[in-house]
Amino acid sequence: MPPKIQDKGLNPAMASCVLGIDLGTSSVKTILVQEMEQGPTMIASCARETRAQVESPNAGPQGNEQDVRKIVAALNDCLTVLPQQLLGRVCRIGVSGQMHGVVFWKTGQGCKWIESEHGRRFEPEEVSHLITWQDGRCSIPFLSSLPQPQSHLSVATGYGCATIYWYLKNSPDFLKCYNAAGTIQDYVVAMLCGQERPQMTVQNAASWGYFNTTSKSWNMDILKESHFPVHLLPEVVQPGELAGETAYMWHQIPKGTEVGAALGDFQCSVYSCMTDSANAVLNISTSAQLTVLMPLGFQPGDSPNPRSPLAYYPYFNNTYLVVAASLNGGNVVATFVNMLVRWIAELGLQVPESDLYPRIISAALAQTDTDLSICPTIFGERHMPERLASVIGIAASELSLGHVTRALCHGVVQNLHSMLPSQLLKEAGVTRILASGSALGKNEVMRQEVEKAYPFPVVYGRNVDAAVGAALAMLRRK
Repeated sequence: MPPKIQDKGLNPAMASCVLGIDLGTSSVKTILVQEMEQGPTMIASCARETRAQVESPNAGPQGNEQDVRKIVAALNDCLTVLPQQLLGRVCRIGVSGQMHGVVFWKTGQGCKWIESEHGRRFEPEEVSHLITWQDGRCSIPFLSSLPQPQSHLSVATGYGCATIYWYLKNSPDFLKCYNAAGTIQDYVVAMLCGQERPQMTVQNAASWGYFNTTSKSWNMDILKESHFPVHLLPEVVQPGELAGETAYMWHQIPKGTEVGAALGDFQCSVYSCMTDSANAVLNISTSAQLTVLMPLGFQPGDSPNPRSPLAYYPYFNNTYLVVAASLNGGNVVATFVNMLVRWIAELGLQVPESDLYPRIISAALAQTDTDLSICPTIFGERHMPERLASVIGIAASELSLGHVTRALCHGVVQNLHSMLPSQLLKEAGVTRILASGSALGKNEVMRQEVEKAYPFPVVYGRNVDAAVGAALAMLRRK
């Protein structure tokens, strides 16, 4: 297991370093890590919001798409901010990113390389929007019409293969425009290495659906029988394998630098901090996840249980993580704040969202308990998409901002607890929870609710960071 990373600032030594990249739902992060006497050390980092959300012309309000150009622009921006002399010492690149989603492109035309004042960089060309994991175009009836996968993992809306099936039925001409597909991180790796056919690790392949993690292969017979465009499926490799080398100098990173096959942001987040199998890892950011490492040798079954709240995701070295992955986390609180802003605007007033967050948290801190009960699943759940949000126990005495905010945070944590209860953690030998994520770091009410729900010591801020995990995975590569 990787040690806790240390941040010692810039190191004047001329040793090589590893670049870690995470292409997240709302931001891009880059980090430089160097192996030193005291262990892996972060020597520089940069993060940028992507602001990449765009309208979905084909799927309407149920769609969730992002502009790949804006994502890559944020990545290039991060690299221009990092110390250029350190980029010249990068010997390996590890890349992670948001799972499940799919982006399409034309091989050989997916990007163009241009010269800039900071060196060469690539910009997307013949590339679709990224259809993200939050996409809701695949309705329950549509998903029910798809063939049953030969895998322990169910297929849900927002999963790459489900999205491709949706296009096959609703907009087949769209698919004819492209001959390659992958997650956003697979796309970036393919462009860096000049790959004709993208590669995808088992981690990301499992997140697409119709992939058997035991045989490590796509469900080709099932997919071909239903006329799925199997030529779009990437070649699958093991986590930790090299995808290739940089085809050009990238900013100041030398041509020929080793690039790892892209990893899942979830697995990299866990890898960045889990030093002991007795640790559970909790992250509440846009969404929420709670995970535990399964014993070596564990193998999931070959058929999915669509109603199970737990999923088993491939990790590193042929192990699995058991995960309660909720679609409802910090995005629920963000939606609540946005609703307040819109209501206030309808009354003819203007209040920035940034001003509201500290006020609602302060109100909830003053309200330590409430009988108001909020089921916060406004985004549904993969195992129960029909269960949307609801409020019960509404009384005149429970309508203050403190009551509602407290009940909302309580509901987010209790929803996750219903998926992976504390009793199951005890049975798995868990003795400590490592917690992270913006929705926890910025929200003391959410932290209080976690500590109420789970009777374990909770340690916050343990460098649970997908970019760090991606760098460490490459740093540890033999």
